[in-house]
Amino acid sequence: MISGGGTAGHVYPALAVVKALASGAEQAAHSLLYVGSAAGLERGLVQGAGLDFRPISVAGGLRGVSPLAALRALAGLASGFGQALGIVREFRPDVILATGGYVCAPVVVAGWLSGVPALVYLPDIEPGWTIRFLTPFARRVAVSFPESVRFFPASKAVVTGYPVRPEIVTADRAAARRHFGFAAAEKVLLVFGGSRGAHSLNVAVGEVLDSLLRLAQVIHVTGEQDLLALETRRVDLPAGLRGRYHPHAYLHAEMPLALAAADLAVSRAGASTLGELPAVGLPAVLVPYAPSSGGHRDQERNADYLVRHGAAVRLDEAALARGMLYTTVSRLLTEERILGEMRERARALAQPGAADRLAEELLRLCVGRARRPAPDLAER
Repeated sequence: MISGGGTAGHVYPALAVVKALASGAEQAAHSLLYVGSAAGLERGLVQGAGLDFRPISVAGGLRGVSPLAALRALAGLASGFGQALGIVREFRPDVILATGGYVCAPVVVAGWLSGVPALVYLPDIEPGWTIRFLTPFARRVAVSFPESVRFFPASKAVVTGYPVRPEIVTADRAAARRHFGFAAAEKVLLVFGGSRGAHSLNVAVGEVLDSLLRLAQVIHVTGEQDLLALETRRVDLPAGLRGRYHPHAYLHAEMPLALAAADLAVSRAGASTLGELPAVGLPAVLVPYAPSSGGHRDQERNADYLVRHGAAVRLDEAALARGMLYTTVSRLLTEERILGEMRERARALAQPGAADRLAEELLRLCVGRARRPAPDLAER
């Protein structure tokens, strides 16, 4: 059983592990069920991958919200727990993989009560509320990087790397550029704000779009909310620049091609950036989302990790408002030496085989459970 959701950064690692399981020697023995939120984006991604999907109800997070919203969230988690317990007892999994997001909390606890071991995977550098809460209920906690081990008991933590979709690793740069109609020597800038877009980033790009397009062709993943405004902005561009701008609400199947085609990314610093940018050796300008209401600042930690290793530069929201986006992008795209060094440092962070390592950990837990007597629920 697999659970995780809320953002694509929690879903894609799970799907990468599913592919690793399907390619293993014991693939015929695997029966998989994905449990996600009823209204989350994970439903479409999971069903599109051909997996069985069962929804449960969760009402959002508890941090940085009003007392009334927190009560609703608690009620949603309680309802989701009841639904998850029913699904666990019906499906009777041998192991649970949880990749983060509030939806996986009821699933892991329901599994724990039913004697099902769980492997919790942390896609970010530092754990948020859900992963911290679930650690006591997990048999193992997998992390992407050695410096994340310190947040967990040594007996539970294992470094696996970030599981990246195989399509990202195998995407060919020349073929990707032909797909988008880019010349081989043309600089390409990829802008994306996560699975739902990022309004402040979209506004900053729109303000300097003419100048950016004189530097590079631009693939812009805008999110649904801002797509119409940016398509209108494209119509208003000078005729010679209009064909150089490619806005999309969202990219799923084409995202590996966009990553392979690009020379530089401008993006948020969600969990996926830690795996996907190194996998293709893509330098980045990262603009981490920092909640004003005191929420978890995981994107800042993710960005700082890539910056420390020379694979990215960081711009905060205030710098966007001061017009620093064009200055930063221009400097990087016109300094091939700097861009080349960042490319190599990004590649050095790649961890091929992470999905296989996570799949192996899951299979070990299955074997370990087979050797234990069934739990007596009345004693729990």
